Amino acid sequence: MRLIILDRDGVINQDSDQYVKHPDEWHALPGSLVAIAQFNQAGVQVAVATNQSGLARGLFDTATLDAMHVKMRAELAAVGGHIDHLVYCPHGPDDGCACRKPRPGLYQQIAAHFGCSLRDVPVVGDSARDLAAAVQVAAHPIRVLTGKGARTAQDPVWAHTPVFANLQQAVPYILERLL
Repeated sequence: MRLIILDRDGVINQDSDQYVKHPDEWHALPGSLVAIAQFNQAGVQVAVATNQSGLARGLFDTATLDAMHVKMRAELAAVGGHIDHLVYCPHGPDDGCACRKPRPGLYQQIAAHFGCSLRDVPVVGDSARDLAAAVQVAAHPIRVLTGKGARTAQDPVWAHTPVFANLQQAVPYILERLL
């Protein structure tokens, strides 16, 4: 199986330190939706794993999160793309759950859904927690400089991780070398 795992905020859509709380605040990053469509066209299954602590913080509810995902899927469909599986962590950073990245629970849910190992599966993230969770499941972490990526780029722990300006720029590397 050919699979890729993407973080949402900062990889697919613009991130905000004040959280993306409403569909009107959800804006795709330039080229990200086309990149996903390119993965789809190449026969790659696309999964999204996203921390959504705004739920635990009471900033939005699950209906609003669902509406954001409906918007994302509609905009993707308009460019010929789709997401095959989406998982999210609704917990806050102090809840001690197994699913909040940097813990690997979301990625393990994806592996169970597809019935596969995540060894060497590309995981594209903008934050250290995305990359740390990928390492725990033996996936192949890839950094983008969008979202919180500029901050992550300064962390020497991730100095040897492939890095790209954005998801669109990572497509050739992922399709040619990893899948």
